[in-house]
Amino acid sequence: MGLMLSGCGTVGYYAHVAEGQGELVLHRRDIAEVVADPSTDPAVKRRLALAQQARRFATTALALPDNRSYTSYVQLDRPYVVWNVFATPRYSVAPVTHCFLFAGCVAYRGYFSHDRAKQEAARLEAKGDDVYVGGVPAYSTLGWFADPILSSMMRWDDDELAGTIFHELAHQLVYVKDDSAFNESFATFVQEEGLRQWRQSRGMAPQDARSKAMDDGFTQQVLDLRDRLKRLYASGVDASAMEAGKQREIADFRAHYAQWRAKNWPDDHRYDAWVAAPINNARLLPFGLYDRWTPAFATLFRQAEGQWPAFYTNVRALSRLPAAQREQALQQRLAASGEP
Repeated sequence: MGLMLSGCGTVGYYAHVAEGQGELVLHRRDIAEVVADPSTDPAVKRRLALAQQARRFATTALALPDNRSYTSYVQLDRPYVVWNVFATPRYSVAPVTHCFLFAGCVAYRGYFSHDRAKQEAARLEAKGDDVYVGGVPAYSTLGWFADPILSSMMRWDDDELAGTIFHELAHQLVYVKDDSAFNESFATFVQEEGLRQWRQSRGMAPQDARSKAMDDGFTQQVLDLRDRLKRLYASGVDASAMEAGKQREIADFRAHYAQWRAKNWPDDHRYDAWVAAPINNARLLPFGLYDRWTPAFATLFRQAEGQWPAFYTNVRALSRLPAAQREQALQQRLAASGEP
């Protein structure tokens, strides 16, 4: 998921964003029309019908916004709607940030064209930055437009499709400029708890806890690598020693991952390709962004006795606090959750 709103940048980038968003608006079709069309693939019809059931559930059961978002469909001519470009200095894990008019400052810049994203990545690499380009199947305009279901979302399983609708609608409900960790953790909690309730309402068994445990364990390993690199970069050693240390830490991460997976998940290879691909500082940035405060929001939900409107009222109250006070309040709730 991501955000794609015009803001502080070049006129050329403004034009690119306006054109890309305009293309989506131009080509969206009402889902009822797509489902009724005899030429629509039956598999697409089934997924869109499911998406509409999840959309109704979002409003009636999760108290999420009741609007035109996710009631239309766009068939893309590409695998992703947007490519995000992440960058850091070569010896830093701090992102090169980009500030947007409505979304505030975030750790990436999004492009509707893969070629343009690669051009930006090459420009940053030429400056000496570490760079990572990641494809994004869906993004939110925070309610400025009626966001559609995209064909890039169709390859997901049913849980991820429904959960993403809950996640993106949560962004429309509460959003804090310049605080990605707050925004994404809140939306991720709504996604996870919403999906739990959605499955329960359909008489389905809970999600596989073992699969989530592997996801969480891998994320923690990446965060540990990022912390070790951060300490290395703050150590003050010369550039050659820093480069050697960087490569050593990455090699140690790969070795530890192989041992961990072989011991705990011998038949699950979902992260093997990620680990085998080139790793740099920028590639580590997305990890932790989506779930840093998720246990804190779970605590807040319990304090609201599982009532969504009361929970959202409390989240809005947190969102209005100054940044330092907001983080302190989240830390307190994180401690109450018992999560590390």
